[in-house]
Amino acid sequence: MIRELRTLIAVAQEGTFAAAGNKVGLTQAAVSAQMKRLEEELGIALFERKGRIAILTQRGQETLQQAHELLTLYGTLGASSTGQPATQRVNIGAIASIQRSLLPDALVSFHRAYSECRTRVIPGLSMELVNQVDAGELDMAVIIRPPFSLHSDLRWTPLAHEPFRLIVPCHIQGEQWRELLIGQPFVRYDRASFGGRQVDRFLRDNHCKVREVCEVDELEAIIKLVAKGIGVALVPQAMAQQQWPAGVRAIDLGERTFHRDVGLIHPASGHLSEPARALARLICNTTQRPHSVN
Repeated sequence: MIRELRTLIAVAQEGTFAAAGNKVGLTQAAVSAQMKRLEEELGIALFERKGRIAILTQRGQETLQQAHELLTLYGTLGASSTGQPATQRVNIGAIASIQRSLLPDALVSFHRAYSECRTRVIPGLSMELVNQVDAGELDMAVIIRPPFSLHSDLRWTPLAHEPFRLIVPCHIQGEQWRELLIGQPFVRYDRASFGGRQVDRFLRDNHCKVREVCEVDELEAIIKLVAKGIGVALVPQAMAQQQWPAGVRAIDLGERTFHRDVGLIHPASGHLSEPARALARLICNTTQRPHSVN
């Protein structure tokens, strides 16, 4: 609720959801969603709306005063009697493959440089994490690039361009990807994920009717299923995937190769704390590609 209270104060100061969003680094829709959620949790109406102007009700005025008091108290949590500032926390979302690859090294470097800070890693699908960054619930997230345009106040920093391969059990003969896709059982990358949608689109565009036996979101699980001979699969060769495990071989899709783009999504740097900006830079540095977080 702390984020919602901060947004409430911004709306009271700026007068409209759009202006408040510009101030706190959210879209107008995200501000509206936060205020609706706050009203539902408190069971009161906070605003009267006249056009685009948001006017606090009497109960809203009372809540605003309480919000100021609560945030003042919140700012002292964790402070010691010697007057040291409260510990800062950076919340970062990440898809599963990133949690096992580039994120640990970035976190190690971050905590060595910012020993007074805490981090929290939130797992999830890319779509869920986009929404959480947009709503201000996460400082940033490492995700697969969405197939739609991001809101103007969100930034995308590319990290990796990962090619999809057809992986097959080693005992299966053949090098023709189309014949293998059609002729072997298929382990599908979950269609609820952005990467899974890319696989689905590839199959449709290339008129490949597969015999699906399983649908999984976790790439490591898909690779293990293929290694155990359950079927074949289309998966991205992740940046950390230098070689495939025993029992699996990968077939290049040639001119039909498609990619998933992995990157960091975050608000404009002006809306990030200094520790959050530092962690974003460290994540970018782990890919050994120079990026600026702006």
